[in-house]
Amino acid sequence: MKVTWTALAEHQAAEAFAYIQADRPTAAVRWLDQLLAGVATLAEFPDGGRAIPEVGRPELRELIVRPYRVMYRRDPKHVFILSIRHGRRMFEEHTLES
Repeated sequence: MKVTWTALAEHQAAEAFAYIQADRPTAAVRWLDQLLAGVATLAEFPDGGRAIPEVGRPELRELIVRPYRVMYRRDPKHVFILSIRHGRRMFEEHTLES
């Protein structure tokens, strides 16, 4: 299965990395490694993440890479990484449409 990152998700991942790196460079590299490894597993196991509790749509799922939520949409042939959000941030479902 193909995994595709949206421009928004790429931007958010870069911002998260920079934020962590400002105070803890080693932790930032470790987080990025965990993020990329977790996303890579979705190619083989697209249902590996859980359904997003606030949304209630089975095609929208999330993978937790603490303290961030990797929100993605899956279809039969693709996984689309939609958003990388800190677990404490609120979000609106319409921001996941890409």
